[in-house]
Order: sequence, then C-alpha cells, then structure tokens
Amino acid sequence: MSKVLQISGLAGAILTLFGIVAFFFTRNILDPYVLIHLGLGILGLLAYLTTQGGALVGSLRLRSTRYGLHSVSYSLLFVGILILLNFLNTRYHYRWDLTEAKVFSLSPQSTKVLGQLNQDLLIYGFFERGENSRIADLIRSYTYHSPRIKFYAIDPDRRPEMAKQFKIQQVNTLHLIYGKESTNLAEPTEEAVTNAIVKLTKVSKKNVYFLTGHGEPGMDDRQNSQGYAGAKEALENENYQVKEILLSTQEKVPAETSLLIIAGPQKPLLEHEISALENYLKSGGRLLAMLPSPGGDSLKNILSEWGVVVGDDIVVDQVIRLFAGASLGVEPIAETYSPLHPITREFKERTIFPLVRSIESADSPKGGLEATSLAKTSPTSWAEKDLDGVFKRGKASLGPEDKKGPVSIAVAVTANLKKLGLDRDGDAKIVVVGSAGFANNRFINIFFNRDFFLNAINWLAGQEEMISIRPRSVRSSRVQLTEREGTTVFYLSFLILPEILLIIGLAVWWRRR
Repeated sequence: MSKVLQISGLAGAILTLFGIVAFFFTRNILDPYVLIHLGLGILGLLAYLTTQGGALVGSLRLRSTRYGLHSVSYSLLFVGILILLNFLNTRYHYRWDLTEAKVFSLSPQSTKVLGQLNQDLLIYGFFERGENSRIADLIRSYTYHSPRIKFYAIDPDRRPEMAKQFKIQQVNTLHLIYGKESTNLAEPTEEAVTNAIVKLTKVSKKNVYFLTGHGEPGMDDRQNSQGYAGAKEALENENYQVKEILLSTQEKVPAETSLLIIAGPQKPLLEHEISALENYLKSGGRLLAMLPSPGGDSLKNILSEWGVVVGDDIVVDQVIRLFAGASLGVEPIAETYSPLHPITREFKERTIFPLVRSIESADSPKGGLEATSLAKTSPTSWAEKDLDGVFKRGKASLGPEDKKGPVSIAVAVTANLKKLGLDRDGDAKIVVVGSAGFANNRFINIFFNRDFFLNAINWLAGQEEMISIRPRSVRSSRVQLTEREGTTVFYLSFLILPEILLIIGLAVWWRRR
C-alpha cells in the first residue's frame, strides 16, 4: 500500500501540471480534460502528503535528493532561458524563410510597394467569428514589412454596421483604406492585395495604347491563345489605362499617350503611320515593339534609325524531351540578362520567347543613342537564316551565315533628343523584342514572362520604382482545420502524448527501483 501511496505523489504532480498547462491554453476551467487532471492530481498529492509527509521531509536530507534538486534547478534555468528567448523574439521579431522557393515570403514587388507608403493603410478583414488564419497570416506578412499597415479582424455578425458601411457582400473579404481611397477584395491573395495597394497609392493613371489595324491579335481576346487579354489585365493591375488606337485614322499619336505598344503586326504600316510614329519618338515618345517572325518588316527601317538591328532570322535552340533526347525547338529560353539596365538589373529568372528573331544594337549608333541588349538565348542556340527550312521543311542546321548563340533577342534604347540634333530637351525610350508571342495569353504566365513584360512597361513609362518580381498567384499549400479538429490535434500532440510518455518513463523507473 505504501508503494501505491508513494507513486500517487508523482502521478498527482504530473496530472496537476498537465491540468494547469491545459487551462493556460484553453482558459476554460470547465474543460473535461482540465477538470479531470486537476481533480485527480490534487487528490493524489493530498493522499501522498497526508500519508507520506514525514518520509518526504526525511528524504530531503539525503544526498540523492540534493542531486535531484540540482537537476531540477538546471531544468528550471533552461526553461527560464527559453522564456527569455521567447520574450526577446517578441520584442525584436525577425523572420527567416528557409524554403527554396520562398513560399512564406512576400515577393520583391510587394515589399517595394510597401516601402513607398507615406501614410497608414488600414485593412479590415471580415471573417466568420472574426477568424481566418490563412488570410491573417498573409496580412501579417505585410505588417512585418511595414509599420504603416494596420490590420483589424472583424466579425460581421457582431459588427453589422461596419459590414454595411464598407459594402461587404460575403465573409473572407478585405476592405482597404488609403487616404480617401478604398476598395474591397473578395478573394485575398498576395497578388490581389499588392495590386489593390498599387491602385490605391497611384493618384493618376497612365495611358497605354495598343496599335491596331494591321492584323494584330486583340487585346480583349481571351479565347484566342494569341490574344493579349492577359497582358491587358496585367497592365490594369499596375494601374495603367489600356486602350486601342487606329493610327491610320489619326493625324498623330495622341498627346496623352504614355506608351505605344506595337504587338505582332501582320501587315505593313502605312507611310502616314510611319511618319506619325517617327514624330512621336522625336517628341520624346515611348515605344514597345514586339515583332513577329517572320513579319514586321515595315518597322525595320525606323528602328534602325534608332540604333536597333532587326534580324531576318529565327532563333533555334536545343530542346531536351523525356525518352527522346535532344531535338530542335523554336521556343528558346532566356537566362542571360543585362545587369546594367534597370529592366533586368536584378532579373535572374527564366523567360521563354516563342518564334523569336534576333534583335541587336547597332555596332556604330548615332551620337545620343544608348542601346543595351536586355536578354540573350543559351549558347546552344543560333539565329537561323533559312526560314523556309524551318517553317516548310522543319529542318535547321548551324551554317556559316547563321549567328551562333548566345543570341540577343531584346534591346532597350535611350535617346537623348538634344544630342540627336533635335531642338527638344528630354529623351525617347524604345524597347524592341523579337517575339510577338512572349506576352500573349499562352505565354505571359509561363516562367517570368509577365515580369519581364511589365518591367519593360514600367521603365518606358518612367516608373522604375515598380520594376521587380511580382507575386506568384500560387502560394504554399496549407491544411485548414476546424476548431474541433484543431483542439483534438492540440490535446493529442501537446498534452496527451507527452503525458503518456512521461508516465511510461516513470513506470519503468519505478519498476527498476
């Protein structure tokens, strides 16, 4: 009987400890786990102290007891160090993302946008019972990078007047307020939140015009893989106003044009259009030309005047296919970028350019022209001159007249108008890409094509602060648990399993003793 009473003290201490820990986390004294452990634990301790109290006092004088107290002291010291580290972590918080793809970190664009906030951005999250761990974790990533982000979780059932004021139609909706501007997000992702912040913080919209009338794919065409609806949406997310322009019916390029895009013309531009384009550039215009291959010949002469050489070729590269070995392909991947130009200075990601031709800077450009090759294909590629062999016979081989890779496929030009002999201050900017398809519906979201496209747009439009790598639409996978499931996992992993292991260890010790 005495042995049972002795072990009742240890069992009572363990049960009481786990009951206190459970109450600390649940804050519910009526929780069955808390009640059972505290009740049995206190009974065990009382039984031990009542019957074995004298033996306990005598055991304190033993050498083994002193050694045991030393071990307890060291354990308490270790626990104290852990508490101190946790306190320091709370006061001086820092996060490390050790995943290779940085799935728990904000994208460079998001952090750059947050760094440009000059007043508080209020974010109200309307969640069922005021809780949504996934969205809350996402917004906490924003608050970590900027103290100007203020986040409030709202239960619409308890605060219906706020839901009505902000026109909330469904739960899991964010309401963002920046100054006098506000907006709602029904499907919060990093991409959606960052795009919303961009729209709220930009006071004015810049106009981007797509040239039409020459068989160009439509910018509103979502069904056709060759269309540019995806590019238009990406531009609108960056707060650009996107329109089409039929230059053949216009006297000149409109004065409010921030940027003109020529994307995949299938027919030559009229002389009137060429003249209007030249005058636009000489007045400090901004042009993005995405040329088809073959095609776009009417632009060659005007681009050569601005230091860009458009090749009569198509870039061919090796493609490795599973179980088939190396073969030739006409969708080369670029991994080499200019570290000197703002568009690609910090750009290290892959991009793919279907049916791309060589685009190079002139060997001896005019004074006032500064041309930079932005992207090059791999060393295994080459610019094939025999277009009939590629498109009609499906064959290509590196010949003496072909350009050996790496092949330049995109060039950016900055033109100082004064140095060019024009009676005007300022500069003109041009970006020429040898592929019309790299930004179409099929390819814009492959690899980092969208970032390359938008970085070129932002540089041309004079918004270099927006040049970055944008959020990926796919974030890390998470397991969503109900409240009951979460409670079960907590009890099993944090309380019951350690308790069982501790009891087994004590039982083994008691048996050996």
